[in-house]
Amino acid sequence: MHVVYPAVVSALLFSIGVYGVLARRNTILVLMSVELMLNAVNLNLVAFDVWLRDRLHSGQVLTLFVIVIAAAEVGLGLAIILALYRNRQTVDLDRLRDLAEPTGTDGGTARDPAQDPAQDPVRGPLQGPATAGSSDARTDPGQAVSESAARSGETS
Repeated sequence: MHVVYPAVVSALLFSIGVYGVLARRNTILVLMSVELMLNAVNLNLVAFDVWLRDRLHSGQVLTLFVIVIAAAEVGLGLAIILALYRNRQTVDLDRLRDLAEPTGTDGGTARDPAQDPAQDPVRGPLQGPATAGSSDARTDPGQAVSESAARSGETS
């Protein structure tokens, strides 16, 4: 058997894996593409081991080590992906660029309360427009804190 056939198949598998890593945005598909590349390496190791007629079968032994490392990588990778999905509700790589904890429901971008008055952490959601006589938390932060303390004292 010629060594060219498994080498060509291995090169095709490896290039498909590289394309998958570079082009895909889903982390599970990227993980599958890495596995494809590792399988292409395994095919090369076994093919050259058979072609060189190695008495120690070092290519096949190294292939077993690569398979063990690949299994550990899949287990750890899937655990990380599950943890990311629980925290971010997405497995899209473009939306997982930030390391900050997400506070909004849009999957990873933090909201600024000054830009979104409906989500003001001090006063809570606004029921309507502020009147001229009402206190505004953005103009007097000390008064907002005292109002917050008064509200918490009223509830307990």
